[in-house]
Amino acid sequence: MTQIFSLTRRLASSFRCLALPLVLLMLPGIGSSQAAVAPQDRAGDEYRIRVNTNLVVLHATVQDHKGALVSGLEKDSFRVFEDGALQQIKYFSHEDIPVTVGLVIDNSRSIEPRKARLDAAALSFVDKSNPEDETFIIHFDSEVRLSRSFTHDRMSLHHDLAGAKPYGETALYDAIMTGLDTMNEASYSKKALLVITDGIDNRSQSTLEQVVARASRDDVMIFPVGLLSQSGGLKAEDSLIKIAEATGGRAYFPQTPEEARIMIDLIAKDLREQYTIAYLPTNVLRDGRWRSVRVELEAPKGYPKDLQMTYRHGYYAPEVP
Repeated sequence: MTQIFSLTRRLASSFRCLALPLVLLMLPGIGSSQAAVAPQDRAGDEYRIRVNTNLVVLHATVQDHKGALVSGLEKDSFRVFEDGALQQIKYFSHEDIPVTVGLVIDNSRSIEPRKARLDAAALSFVDKSNPEDETFIIHFDSEVRLSRSFTHDRMSLHHDLAGAKPYGETALYDAIMTGLDTMNEASYSKKALLVITDGIDNRSQSTLEQVVARASRDDVMIFPVGLLSQSGGLKAEDSLIKIAEATGGRAYFPQTPEEARIMIDLIAKDLREQYTIAYLPTNVLRDGRWRSVRVELEAPKGYPKDLQMTYRHGYYAPEVP
């Protein structure tokens, strides 16, 4: 049976940050000591499984020194620390679970010469995703708009990407904030934004500091792909790296649309190959404070010793209502 982390949209809006009521569909063979799971039911394509604990959930990418994804690691290879205190891993998985994906696509005038190839790269990302993934599209230029709400229909996504006409400036930060807002209605607990842009923000009302602060609180991985111009390129690159690192995502900077497609395909594979680690914090205070998280990896024999991990390095504890 496939492992699925799933929420109904009614419940999803109440889940914040990394500490959330996790919804689990447990495989046979996973012991009951890992989580007390209530009976499941299925309505259409939605799964409803309830669990009574608040877990911190990490999605970790493991790569070797060449950037190749590393699979086959077991739970005993990982150790998790919160504010320096060792935590007990309650749940561990290396399965392809459904994801809610937001495509946040630059539609400013400067993107026009490369638009068709970048649209093709975004569609390649969708085509390589899990068929159960749900996707929405946000286009941004001088304004931000939700071009397509949550859908599994890939033909609709093709149509909406092809139908956008480049115009105006670049409201990048506002677009990311809109993407995070839209994620409040996500069906799945694993969420990611793929942000494709070619320049620095020059139109948003939101600031970089506001975006980073919001991204640090929301449990949404952000993967920017920036084809940046020489004018303002370094500043834009630094901004995109800050946003990605705040979420456990990674920023990519291709030189051409063809390189962008290769990197976007890598992001799609990354989401499929991540390790999911969950623990119940020993610190039970609901004080709203920042908790630092560190994951250590001891690779077993036969694996390279210089493995690298990408994951979210902390979260804000929930607050007492």
